[in-house]
Amino acid sequence: MGGEEGQHRGPRLIRGRMRALPLVLSVVFGTLLGAGVFVLNYAEGLAYLSNDPAACVNCHIMQPQYDGWEKSPHHAVATCNDCHTPHSLVAKYLAKARNGWNHSKAFTLQNFEEPIRIKEANAEILNDNCRECHEETVSEISGHYGDDAEMAPCVFCHRSVGHGPTR
Repeated sequence: MGGEEGQHRGPRLIRGRMRALPLVLSVVFGTLLGAGVFVLNYAEGLAYLSNDPAACVNCHIMQPQYDGWEKSPHHAVATCNDCHTPHSLVAKYLAKARNGWNHSKAFTLQNFEEPIRIKEANAEILNDNCRECHEETVSEISGHYGDDAEMAPCVFCHRSVGHGPTR
């Protein structure tokens, strides 16, 4: 009889665990979702979906860039997104998502450079946006350099335009 009882116990144990699986998965998913919502709220994450430059100073490390932008020639005509994200909707939010992930990871792990520096991919976006907004002026200049790819980045000469005078 002992052998027969052992044979029936295995399937019952498996069925019991299978019934508990949805509950366990629900608790794990709920915990992850709750933690994610908490962090998003705490970090004012939804502010980054806006076009408000004040969202950029949610990270206190960006305060000097924001203060410089307020004194810059572009303050009256351009926000952070106008210069630092692509202008097409999908590309803009893909860039925001990539930057949001990179920034949150860097600040959580505390492994960011100080002073903060623009990364190559974002520098390309910035340069493309300069050239797009100032297309008429740039088109007259670019012919002198041959291939547009050989031109120096706009901020090479115009470093203080977006964030005011450099120190």
